[in-house]
Amino acid sequence: MSDSSPARPAAPVLDVWCELQCPDCRSALDDLRALRARYGDRLDLRLRHFPLEKHKHSFAAAQAAEEALEQGSGWPYVEAVLARVEELDRRGEAFLVEVAAELGLDAEEFDTALIDGRHILIVDADQAEGKAIGVTGTPTYVIGGERLDGGKSQEGLRERVEEIADRLLAAGQDG
Repeated sequence: MSDSSPARPAAPVLDVWCELQCPDCRSALDDLRALRARYGDRLDLRLRHFPLEKHKHSFAAAQAAEEALEQGSGWPYVEAVLARVEELDRRGEAFLVEVAAELGLDAEEFDTALIDGRHILIVDADQAEGKAIGVTGTPTYVIGGERLDGGKSQEGLRERVEEIADRLLAAGQDG
């Protein structure tokens, strides 16, 4: 479906490679909230999955995040799970379903999605793309063709993302 409104340049894309059992990703939440508050729909913030093998529930959590997205609550769900990383460590899939219920989502559908694996291909594709572009840890940001690794240090990262986003917006180009 094409949009016939006056040509407004596409919003720059900020891909956030994230893992829901990762304490560093939880630390990044404040930056992500600040970016959403500052740019709103002028910046297309996309959650990309990069489950790490060292976290045994991260693959299920990525699938659950996709189900939340499908049910219209992607970011609220991601934030709720990341806020309680330790609980995910301890309780695994039962916790993922419980968070869905707390947010008023269809928890039964979450349970079914985790069993039938309907979102596995999306998670696998994200992970493969991440590896292909050099993502090694989370969080990692990609905007305007630049990769910013937040796994080691998040110091100054938001400012760098804003710098690139402002430049892209000023140039009227997408990311």
